[in-house]
Amino acid sequence: MNDNIIYPIAVAPGDGIGPEIMEAVLRIFNAAEVPLSYTMVEMGKHFFDQGHSTGMTDDAKKTIEALGILFKGPMETPKGKGVKSINVTARKVWNTYANKRMFKSLHGVETVFSKADIPIDITIVRENIEDTYGGIEHMLTQDVALCRRFITREGSLQLHRYAFEMAQRKGSKKITCGHKANIMKLTDGMFLETFYQVAKEFPNLQATDIIVDDLAMKLVSKPNLFDVVVLPNLQGDIISDLCAGLVGGLGFAPSANIGDYVSIFEAVHGTAPDIAGQKIANPTSLLLSGIMMLRHIGYMQHAAIIENALLATLEKGSHTSDFGNKAIPALNTDQFADAIINALGTTPKFSPAAVPIDITPDLVRLPAPSKNKMMFSAHRIPVGMNGVDLFVESTLQPSDLANVVNQSLPNGFHITTISNRGTQVWPTGSLLTELVDQYRVRIEADVLGQCSQSQIISIQSALIHSLKLCSAEFLMLHEGKPAYSLAQGQ
Repeated sequence: MNDNIIYPIAVAPGDGIGPEIMEAVLRIFNAAEVPLSYTMVEMGKHFFDQGHSTGMTDDAKKTIEALGILFKGPMETPKGKGVKSINVTARKVWNTYANKRMFKSLHGVETVFSKADIPIDITIVRENIEDTYGGIEHMLTQDVALCRRFITREGSLQLHRYAFEMAQRKGSKKITCGHKANIMKLTDGMFLETFYQVAKEFPNLQATDIIVDDLAMKLVSKPNLFDVVVLPNLQGDIISDLCAGLVGGLGFAPSANIGDYVSIFEAVHGTAPDIAGQKIANPTSLLLSGIMMLRHIGYMQHAAIIENALLATLEKGSHTSDFGNKAIPALNTDQFADAIINALGTTPKFSPAAVPIDITPDLVRLPAPSKNKMMFSAHRIPVGMNGVDLFVESTLQPSDLANVVNQSLPNGFHITTISNRGTQVWPTGSLLTELVDQYRVRIEADVLGQCSQSQIISIQSALIHSLKLCSAEFLMLHEGKPAYSLAQGQ
């Protein structure tokens, strides 16, 4: 196997236990004669502490973009220093739009479901760029914080297409969209709409959807109902960790962040600084992520051989101190890696991976773009404007606020609703609704669509003399229909 094409990748050992488990995994790769070459890159807490606000050096960024594959240990973002998570930054900068996490029962890792003889094999595909993870937040008043949630049509289509293609390659029969479109009708509504749009291209796959809270309940009661599940970013983050709990924890949960130009394979558990340097950490999650990386590159044979060695090792009862039969002495990190190395070439009793003959990498890398890709719908629809939502800081009662606004409104416009924390409090409402010092005042044109941007700005200019404006959102019309949500109770 040594005459194979050697594929170069970037490796970031990580923080805390990261270097120890990365060393163990690379040692297993070397023993299996995986034809990879490694370029070490500098990322993580150590480099935050040196003043790199991005958590990575310029050389690391260039190397990763040149090689296209980053194999990464767990990393820590310093708390309370106003810096963004290096993990989230890496995923977003390189547009690794699909987070793929596989959760599978492992014999030798005891769980509630293994005791009940209920096998689990679930793949979560989580949107990785948008949603609240844009981290766009503002204080509207001293007491009111705002976070903007972005769901885009093209970003959702990109994710769903990857999820369906992956499910088809995996041999799945069913793919499920988790969402909260019953409440977030525009954002999750678009996510769900695009899911079914892509589903039409894959008639061999059964496409279903489920509200995310119902999904959470069913995952812990009937997890065998699900195969591939695709979710928006925040919901996917939560559900992914829930699924990790089904198979024994984050120590058994591999993760891949897939992009068109760069893909990242990483352990998603913490850096465990309390045991760093003791060589007792469990490398299984990082090894499973590495196996996903090998399959992504096209080293199917090596991936299957290493996976079978891991499964055979677990079946024998070998374990690190964080899991396993306590009657069997725990192995340290190096001993556990040695046990897997000694099992290379063996076949486990349960769920062995088929070992293909082909050993040639087949990952095709796209040429680097010359400019930022602009993603937008090719089919453009008629767009108009119907008014504005003004976010106002005020401690006035709703009716008093309406009177102040009405005094400054020009002819042709009226207040449709005033809401507080999303609930309508004018023209109708309840005295039992408790208020904060920030209202949304919706001003609309008397005649649908008879509104211009300059008129909205004039209204805002008139109101700043009597009210404190915090923010504003234009009320858009798409094909003559309102493209904005109603208030609760409106």
